[in-house]
Amino acid sequence: MKIVVFTGAGISRESGIATFRDSDGLWANHRIEDVCTPEALIRNRNGVIDFYNMRRREILSKAPNAAHRALVELERKFDVEIITQNIDDLHERAGSANVTHLHGEIRKLRSSINETATVPIEGWEQKYDTRHPDGSLLRPYVVFFGENVPMLERAIEITRSADLMIVVGTSLQVYPAASLVHRLRPGTPIYIIDPNTPNVSLPNLHVIREPASVGVPQLVDELLGEKN
Repeated sequence: MKIVVFTGAGISRESGIATFRDSDGLWANHRIEDVCTPEALIRNRNGVIDFYNMRRREILSKAPNAAHRALVELERKFDVEIITQNIDDLHERAGSANVTHLHGEIRKLRSSINETATVPIEGWEQKYDTRHPDGSLLRPYVVFFGENVPMLERAIEITRSADLMIVVGTSLQVYPAASLVHRLRPGTPIYIIDPNTPNVSLPNLHVIREPASVGVPQLVDELLGEKN
């Protein structure tokens, strides 16, 4: 059985990573226009790089939680692919093998002229003047507001292959990512794990009103029990 897992900020929040959209989140202290648009990068390159350096430093200080680890266990018995809106690498550090990042990866930098030309970054600090091998200035590998989502078509293809989808820690309000749940084949079961159930109407929907670190291990145990 092919299981596709779609994760959002809620799964990372339980590892202590600040989210963008909560009332006390990052956008409460930073204007989107100042740190997460192509125009901001042109207008205040150093400030944008500083912002993502701090995000990277924070993420490197955190560890995967029970939800991340449970998804690795699921992978031992099923064909599992993870699609995430998160830019952290907690899924990878937990041990998940197949992760597609829709909104970029904080542990990578990218060319300023090629959205798919990326390089890894060691540690947390990007220097202001570092360049890609193509000669362009490097920038955080983050999909800014107003930019294309280069991995969207791949995510749609993965979603269409699902026999079951698990949605964890996302409000399903950020488009185009939120549209993925509507790309499933008819009849595909969907499990949503979130203490605050998104206001969506979907067929074959099962809701687990728990935080990720509780609800994901619970569902994984059920699925593994059915497999045995």
